[in-house]
Amino acid sequence: MAFQDAAKGRNHAQGDVMEGRAPRPRHDSGDLAIRIARDGTWYYRGSPIARKEMVCLFGSVLRRDADGSYILETPVERGRIEVEDAPFIAVELFWRHCDCGDGAPRQCLSFRTNLDEMVTADAEHPIRVHLDPISREPRPYITVRPGLEARINRAVFYELVALAQAEIMDGRKVLGVWSEGMFFPIDEAPVLDMPEA
Repeated sequence: MAFQDAAKGRNHAQGDVMEGRAPRPRHDSGDLAIRIARDGTWYYRGSPIARKEMVCLFGSVLRRDADGSYILETPVERGRIEVEDAPFIAVELFWRHCDCGDGAPRQCLSFRTNLDEMVTADAEHPIRVHLDPISREPRPYITVRPGLEARINRAVFYELVALAQAEIMDGRKVLGVWSEGMFFPIDEAPVLDMPEA
């Protein structure tokens, strides 16, 4: 399988740098037969990749190209893969109080991905929710690394909804969550008070 020896390629590149040699040119392998399904399962040639260690290794070298394509990239090789939705899934939420620098206690929301990567919602790792224009079905995401997001699974999203509070943004009342001093809208606030006729 292409990229099966990604760690070895890393060691070759480190050796080149340490020994003063010019880095080897990166080989472009084109389209790899790797696909990340909507549920976060990684496939190679249609078969699920069963070894989590291998998936975690691939996830660590995943990048997003300027044209939006997903790339597995080591110091010696690169190739495109298919991603149906988002490359990662946020499967667990951790809540804690944090000090955001002004001394006032605030909440801090951290997420664990299906590849055991931890990410805290903040200015560099925003939460965004795409609402289907017809069904209003939410599809929530958090940025893990530049250009790479984790889709927040349904159970974790329900936890976010339980932490949500209403705020005014651009003249509209919206529901959202706070983390690291940043407010992230997740939905329009429901209209609870009906105007009198």
